[in-house]
Amino acid sequence: MALGNDEKIRELQLAEHSLQTLLVQKQNFQVQLMEVETALKELKAAKDAYRIIGSVMVGADKASLEGDLSSKEETLKLRIKSIDSQESRTRERASALQKEVLEAMQNDSKSAK
Repeated sequence: MALGNDEKIRELQLAEHSLQTLLVQKQNFQVQLMEVETALKELKAAKDAYRIIGSVMVGADKASLEGDLSSKEETLKLRIKSIDSQESRTRERASALQKEVLEAMQNDSKSAK
């Protein structure tokens, strides 16, 4: 196999590793988003609001807490959207590289015959 193919294989491996990293990050953000959405639902139904600071729970202004959680929710949604975009581009690149490598391998095996 030519050196160019080895480079493409390494690039493909890097793309696959990047995809795995992106998926882990996306999963973490999705878990955080679910927690924030659940907290917002509970907060709307609650009479009193509390904020955890370190290992202490203190009373908090409900409207302020809702604002903070809503802001965090929007930030998480933006991060997930950004990761989706990166994931799509990386998948496309990996697919193209995989196709190039397979074609090169087939051509190499035909020339070896």
